[in-house]
Amino acid sequence: MLEARDVQKVYRIGNVELPVVRGVSLRIESGSFLAITGPSGAGKSTLLHLLAGLDTPTAGEVLWKNQPLSRMNETQRANFRNQTVGVVFQFYHLLPELTALENVMLPGFVRGSNSTKTLRERALTCLDQVGLSRRVHHKPNALSGGELQRAAIARALVNEPQIILCDEPTGNLDSHTGAEVADLLIGLHRKRQVSVVIVTHEAELAERANAVITLRDGQIVNESRVGGLAH
Repeated sequence: MLEARDVQKVYRIGNVELPVVRGVSLRIESGSFLAITGPSGAGKSTLLHLLAGLDTPTAGEVLWKNQPLSRMNETQRANFRNQTVGVVFQFYHLLPELTALENVMLPGFVRGSNSTKTLRERALTCLDQVGLSRRVHHKPNALSGGELQRAAIARALVNEPQIILCDEPTGNLDSHTGAEVADLLIGLHRKRQVSVVIVTHEAELAERANAVITLRDGQIVNESRVGGLAH
């Protein structure tokens, strides 16, 4: 469904080249749950941003259903980022002046939803699915870290994406809250049959995926598949 073919990413600082992703190839099948692990600086987050269309590779291709993102026009790429993928960031990126409900509705407004009522109902359903039905009118400064991440997950779900990409979704949480968020993501994966890709340092979370890729120095150094849905 989503594929990287020999993807490379090199940043340039003055005359210095800094290769971050070095020739990564992978396939994310429909309904899969993939964990990307590795030490800090391995290129995990950069790879996730390339898969999400938030950044462009220096070389190689990212393809959605065999169509290279690089060959899409700006409108098509924007639609891919807004409708096909949902992204969950480690630090939430919720707008502080908006309520949880308004933050979750925001991608629908960007998409150009014709019905505010329908969008509101869909956002309320997503918030209920992540256990925030009683916090919909609270702004981010009134929410705990776990609640902020739940709201961010609801926002990623509101446009009913086919794949959710998570960048260290438990990395900014205590172990108990992180386990709850991990359970939530796995439950949503099972219920919605949506593909999930998680960048994580948490070995316990990676072990619950049905495929694990380990990066080091921007390259895949290990890949394992355990089969079946996450448990």
